[in-house]
Amino acid sequence: MSLLQLVRLPNLTIPGNLFMAPMAGYTDAAFRTLCVEQGAFLCFTEMVSAEGLVRGGKPTWALLARAENEEFWGVQLFGSEPRALAAAVRLLAPLRPSLLDLNCGCSVPKVLKSGAGAALLRSPGRIGELVRAMRGQTDAPVTVKIRSGWDSSSLNYLEVAGEACRAGAAAVCLHPRTRVQGFTGRADWSQIANLKGRLEARVFGSGDVFSAADAARLARETGCDAVFFARGALGNPFLFSEARRLFAGLPPGPGPSPTERLQAALRQLAGAVRLYGEATACREMRKHFCAYTRGLPGGARLRGLAVAARQVADYQALAEEYLGKKDLE
Repeated sequence: MSLLQLVRLPNLTIPGNLFMAPMAGYTDAAFRTLCVEQGAFLCFTEMVSAEGLVRGGKPTWALLARAENEEFWGVQLFGSEPRALAAAVRLLAPLRPSLLDLNCGCSVPKVLKSGAGAALLRSPGRIGELVRAMRGQTDAPVTVKIRSGWDSSSLNYLEVAGEACRAGAAAVCLHPRTRVQGFTGRADWSQIANLKGRLEARVFGSGDVFSAADAARLARETGCDAVFFARGALGNPFLFSEARRLFAGLPPGPGPSPTERLQAALRQLAGAVRLYGEATACREMRKHFCAYTRGLPGGARLRGLAVAARQVADYQALAEEYLGKKDLE
């Protein structure tokens, strides 16, 4: 039986159930372009501040650049005030996002101090207020991304998800770790299965999906309606094509060659240059280049040299030295 499934939400049907999660500092339009090419059915923007949008901050609005090949495009917002989130949703209307997601899982201290992100897990009723404020301004589906709870003594994901859905959330994505855990330990997928069995709305699963096999196992074990790739896809958008084959019941492919990896890295860099200019793109590309070269023979040397890369030509030279110029043409 195929694991590939339509994802039906109010006013939206997504043709498949493999999504790229929102990741601050990573899921910009340059990276999402490659994810969509490789088979992601829906990608999310980086986390966007509702207050920043309302105040007209240029850096905040820059996060909303949409890749040319994105038919289905999610925008993730964070905030703690209903008025700000409602206003942000109104401002986003001309951009026609496919869906809007409320972040209730971010553990960054700056976000927590504002009462947003994972801080909202301590106030399930507040999450309901925020969802209602967003739903009142759009016909697009509103979804919520949550964690298991604040800590191991307050695993309240069922309560939080229930409040969100009673307020009109069309789906809940659960990353089954607490705020205190961060990204340590193992994600407890049994919590996703538990939520799926109790919630009438769609349930999306996230956490420890580092391979196509992980994605298939998560879908089978939990019955979740969509699988979110996150850290596993960084430097490896090919995971989506691999997962699509596996979900469709096809045998695994050979996986990306070193040439394909470095070609993808250079294509992502070119897209980033169009977004930010060469200096900023090359600086930001260092972390991505490290991800693309992870596991390559001699990759540690490449990563060491990439720290000094300041121009597109520097990255091209690194790739040419490693592969030979003909392989990049």
